Amino acid sequence: MGVHQYFKSLSDLEKLVRCPGKFKYQDHNVASHSFKVTKIAQYLGTVEEYNGNEINWKRLYEKALNHDYPEIFTGDIKTPVKYASKELKQLFNEVEEQMISKFIETEFPAEYQEIYRERLQEGKDDTLEGQILSVADKIDLLYESFGEIQKRNPEPLFFEIYEKSLKTIIQFDHLVSVQDFLNHILPEMLEEKFIPRSELREITYSILGEEDLE
Repeated sequence: MGVHQYFKSLSDLEKLVRCPGKFKYQDHNVASHSFKVTKIAQYLGTVEEYNGNEINWKRLYEKALNHDYPEIFTGDIKTPVKYASKELKQLFNEVEEQMISKFIETEFPAEYQEIYRERLQEGKDDTLEGQILSVADKIDLLYESFGEIQKRNPEPLFFEIYEKSLKTIIQFDHLVSVQDFLNHILPEMLEEKFIPRSELREITYSILGEEDLE
């Protein structure tokens, strides 16, 4: 027992399939999601820094890289279920925190426990880095659902995930990096050629509050 168990558990993240129980053309796992979120957060942080906002890069990378590690204990819970109510989301958070705390106390040397307790705690907070993490997480979820919609996956869940992800991203539109995403990156996504494109464009611009789809 010890840090070996932590290193060993990292491979288990590759076995945790996201959005379990639903038909998907492409499976995504928690390990790849964490990597993608970190890369997206890096870009968003770059945009913020370029526009004069100070970024604590160490904090941002640690938040992004570690944000879903607690799922090693709970598995990936479907987004609509996990966020069905504030009370339910809080309950999930409390369970994850307790299991992480016990894991750290059991497996990590005493001198490093506080460091890892900080690293593995909930990273989405009111700091700029925490807000960037919230956005990066939803952008990757948006792209995961977009990929399934693009392939004409018949599951309506992916349209629901797309909508909820975009609505969450818009909540952070005070960030210059989110404005960059909404004004430049999202339109590029919608310009790709795929069969359900018109429906997705309609949903997107309806959420954005625009009437003219042309």
